[in-house]
Amino acid sequence: MFLLEPNLLLVETLVQIIFNQYLINSYCLTFVSEQSLMFSLNISFLYIVPNSADDLEDQLLEASEMGCSDYIIHLQDAQKFMIAFEKVNHIGNVRRSDRKLIFIPLLYNEESRNSLINILQMEKTKFVANVLLILPTNDLECLSFDLVTHTFYGTNDEIKQPVHLDRWNSCSKQFVYNSNLFPYNMSNLLGKLVKVACFTYKPYSLLDLDPSLALQRRDGTEIRIIDEFCRWVNCTVDIVRDDEHEWGEIYENLTGVGVLGNIVEDRADFGVSALYSWYEEYLVLDFSVAAIKTSITCVAPSPKLLASWEMPLLPFSWMMWLAVIFTFIYASIGLTIAQHCSTNRVFLTTFGMLITQ
Repeated sequence: MFLLEPNLLLVETLVQIIFNQYLINSYCLTFVSEQSLMFSLNISFLYIVPNSADDLEDQLLEASEMGCSDYIIHLQDAQKFMIAFEKVNHIGNVRRSDRKLIFIPLLYNEESRNSLINILQMEKTKFVANVLLILPTNDLECLSFDLVTHTFYGTNDEIKQPVHLDRWNSCSKQFVYNSNLFPYNMSNLLGKLVKVACFTYKPYSLLDLDPSLALQRRDGTEIRIIDEFCRWVNCTVDIVRDDEHEWGEIYENLTGVGVLGNIVEDRADFGVSALYSWYEEYLVLDFSVAAIKTSITCVAPSPKLLASWEMPLLPFSWMMWLAVIFTFIYASIGLTIAQHCSTNRVFLTTFGMLITQ
């Protein structure tokens, strides 16, 4: 339920402020809540009441296909949202990188606070840059909310650590520090570790090179693209290898081996080594624009020339020609009998009948 009411609850007031500052230009906003909420919105939105985990996955997929990339989650078990959200990211056709997830507490107690913080411990959370937790505090004088996110730029262990961004006081209706609640800029990853799945496949990716030839012991046309990308956005490349399976494959249960398997199971962030725009892989992976185009020239021996007299006979098989000959003979015999055993112009007439048919 969305009502244009002046007297909103405290957490709704805070979310309304966040919406006005950060989500006002959002194409579509999705609310996932087990309770009624009151907000004043001037953009498109969806309201999802999950009944089960399967229903939530289908509902999020529908919202994603509509282009809704920002979510406000108000659930007792918010982790089930992240599980469904991760599945939708793999199977959905609409892929967005600038998604924002805002989790608000269902209850104002320590259990609800810890439940939301545990979301940062999930592997599925580390792939989303803009995660904001609204956590109730134990301030007895005036209810306040801590605004917390994760360390998106750190290592795997550091990403799971909560980062306190700001605090909002419900009495003054003000932020303490006026910090940016979505601070991570994807144009500068501050040395974030980026895992790249590949294997030696000349000239696209070459590994285990002599350090005197390549300082990082890697080279290749696609490896250079990755290195140049990380130079632009300030990230660190870590090579993930499965040389035995090379390109690999993806199974129906979204597991796999090789380059493709490392990506679909999130063991790697990127994959290179002459990957093509395969439709089956596109259904569960994101593709960049084509960096290199290849073509194949098929060489075969030239055909042997046929004799000119054979050309008129080739349109039909020998069985068909035999049928035509027998038809000509039987038709000629029939026409001869019809003319009282006269053979005058019989064969010419029969031939004309066959041609006109």
